[in-house]
Amino acid sequence: MPILLEEDMKIKLPQMFKVKQSFENKKIENIEEKVKAEIHKEVIKNKIYPGQKIAVAVGSRGIKNLFLIVKTIINELKTFGACPYIVSAMGSHGNGSEEGQKEVLEGYGITKEKLGVEIITTVDVVKLGQTSKGLDVYFDKAAYKADLVIPVNRVKLHTDFVGDLQSGLCKMMVIGLGNHVGCSSIHEENPDFFASILEEAANIIISKANIGFGVAILENAYDETLMIESVPSENMIKREKELVKIAKDNMPTLMIPDIDVLVVEEIGKDISGAGYDPNILGRSSVLKKYVLKVPQIKKMVLLDITQESHGNGIGVGLFDIIIKNVFEKLDLPSMYANAIACKCIDDIKIPLIADSEDEAIKIAIKTCRDINKEKLKIVKIKNTLSLEYIYVSETLIDYVKSNKKLCLVE
Repeated sequence: MPILLEEDMKIKLPQMFKVKQSFENKKIENIEEKVKAEIHKEVIKNKIYPGQKIAVAVGSRGIKNLFLIVKTIINELKTFGACPYIVSAMGSHGNGSEEGQKEVLEGYGITKEKLGVEIITTVDVVKLGQTSKGLDVYFDKAAYKADLVIPVNRVKLHTDFVGDLQSGLCKMMVIGLGNHVGCSSIHEENPDFFASILEEAANIIISKANIGFGVAILENAYDETLMIESVPSENMIKREKELVKIAKDNMPTLMIPDIDVLVVEEIGKDISGAGYDPNILGRSSVLKKYVLKVPQIKKMVLLDITQESHGNGIGVGLFDIIIKNVFEKLDLPSMYANAIACKCIDDIKIPLIADSEDEAIKIAIKTCRDINKEKLKIVKIKNTLSLEYIYVSETLIDYVKSNKKLCLVE
């Protein structure tokens, strides 16, 4: 354990004050009715017929109302006389294994008992072709055998690259349904060109697999469902580029521009594929630029990993200090499989380990250069999904009062 000087242990930490950040809060009031309406659009329902075997691809974590959305899709497909089943679509997540991916799906309620359909998590693939740069494009074999494939995913900014296409339906088809081998193949591409290779690979898949339509989910800054839209395959790439722009405009931000020490209560795969969203905190091993306004942060402290992450603490390596509780929860094989597949091993390096939150913050202060220890700028957040309420030190109160989107909570 790190040892501080006695004088360092006597550093007086400032009082913290609760602050509310205000964002746009439009959301869907009736999720089930919205999903039904999207499935019954003329261009969508004409693709569904009795006896049809339909693979519904599910895989991303942390999506609000995911179970209800998937359950409603399944039930509506059954009303057409179709025979739906679930296929896992999560690339290297869940250790890239059948059992691991089954465990992940069970974590958010996607089970045979609750949905009344088969859940297939086998990771066998078929090769559909190659990109212009020679990267192999793979596709889940259980999905490939289907008469129709429906990817269900959230559209949002990606944590590792920028571009017209980011995280969404196309990425699920290319990376998620590529399973571990397909994920590894596509991640050979330089992140600077990832969006274009994603589009090329998605076009290959749409031309060779029975992609019927996708169900795109967008969330607002409060982690609530903003939009649900069924997108036919023939318009999927064009429409998803438009949805990415809408998602960007509805992202939350951390509105404090200059921070000495940021304390993050938790990271997790259910919060972001990278553990936390670099687009919000401005710290990444991959991204070279950020499309959102990000704060300047000197040191970052981490206190926990979510239970839903099952020990996959990817993202931990980008913190300066963690507490012992974090280290004890890490499932290294799961983290390593994820990091190796996406070539981001800096994200899983183990930071300095402190015994407690108090010690961790004092170490962070001690190791900051050129700060005023009498006027410390400390901010604490729950995670990068929950940013409505944050805590700030007394020095930052004047800034809070000057910003119309911020207010002190009594």
